[in-house]
Amino acid sequence: MALLTGGSDRPYVFGLTMALLSAGTALDMIASDELDFPQFHDRPGLTILKLRGDQCHDVSFLEKARRISSYYAKLIGYTICAKPRIFHILWNNRFEFFDRTVLMLYYKLVGKDIVLTAHNVNAEKRDGKDSLINRLTLRMQYRLSDHVFVHTEKMKAELVREFNVTCSRVTVIPFGINNSVPCSLLTSRQARERLQVGQQDKAILFFGRITPYKGLEYLIAAFRQISSIYDHYRLIIAGRVDRCDKYWKGILQDIQPEVRTGNIVVRDEFVPDDETEVYFKASDVLVLPYKNIYQSGVLFLAHSFGLPVLAANVGSLTDDIVDGRTGFSFKAEDPIDLARTIRQYFDSDLYRNLDDRRQEIRASARKRHSWDLVAEKTTAVYTRLLQRGSPQIAPEPCRGENLIRKSSDSFKFH
Repeated sequence: MALLTGGSDRPYVFGLTMALLSAGTALDMIASDELDFPQFHDRPGLTILKLRGDQCHDVSFLEKARRISSYYAKLIGYTICAKPRIFHILWNNRFEFFDRTVLMLYYKLVGKDIVLTAHNVNAEKRDGKDSLINRLTLRMQYRLSDHVFVHTEKMKAELVREFNVTCSRVTVIPFGINNSVPCSLLTSRQARERLQVGQQDKAILFFGRITPYKGLEYLIAAFRQISSIYDHYRLIIAGRVDRCDKYWKGILQDIQPEVRTGNIVVRDEFVPDDETEVYFKASDVLVLPYKNIYQSGVLFLAHSFGLPVLAANVGSLTDDIVDGRTGFSFKAEDPIDLARTIRQYFDSDLYRNLDDRRQEIRASARKRHSWDLVAEKTTAVYTRLLQRGSPQIAPEPCRGENLIRKSSDSFKFH
């Protein structure tokens, strides 16, 4: 198979690649320097083609144009002589409309079967920026795909309902647990010392890309309600700003008093894998105050460290929250209810017995979101596409429709 990564999403690419290789699948990975894991080196069955190369953003427009033009030229050249019949697209590239239309037609023209993982059924709709051209190009990509993977039944139902995708061409797979981020012997006490968070503090974490749909402003409002009444509450904000400088500048200016006193800790930049555990081990709970979402990899990253999650009741977030066991849910865009839920959590047995509960949360997440299960479902689809018409492998039952009724070595580049 050829795995088209879009050059990013390290955790998902790592987890899926390692699972597929363990399942006996040989892969050509269309990658970038960002995806150069040591575990991939000299791995039997894996050919890494760094067609994307360096993706550093701090370069001129002309350099970016040169890099992207070179990438597409290499990708088109690779496709002509690629041995894999199945192309599995994990992410499109930056020119979404081109990838959804011209590139998809090109893949089909040269005889490739296309498998697509739709991490977001319609990201523009999620972000409040949907348009006719967006929906038309999405519809074209979904129509040209031979099979589509999604992460929840709700996503499958939306795909079938709004884009008229045949139910049998959609498979729901778990969002695999993050296994690319190192977890050392670093203790919670040591992590707090590194972030200058007191051992007695109640530490609340917001982690990941900073962007408007994630509703950070509601968490800040809720935090202020609580910290104005109770002592020893700390808010940690960690993640890079994603193309919303004006939005973040307004928030950063607003929280300066709390930043100066140390009540809010800010690291507004990309957090490397080898530093990620510090934030999850120093915190008592992760909060996802999202306004809209399909599913969040940050939730599963938290659970991989055994950290409880407070999640807004949007998308499918609450499907992975067991109240009182792995976290709590709250009303989206409602800082009063979020403040109430934060207090509920810190008054709960889940928080009081957090050291014991962490292991329970980790074990449950690894079982429900196992990469082995993802690989099993994925390779079943690969096999069905390679053996079209075979009666031995039946497609997944179309539960989504019920929901609707109810609601290569010679071409290496380095």
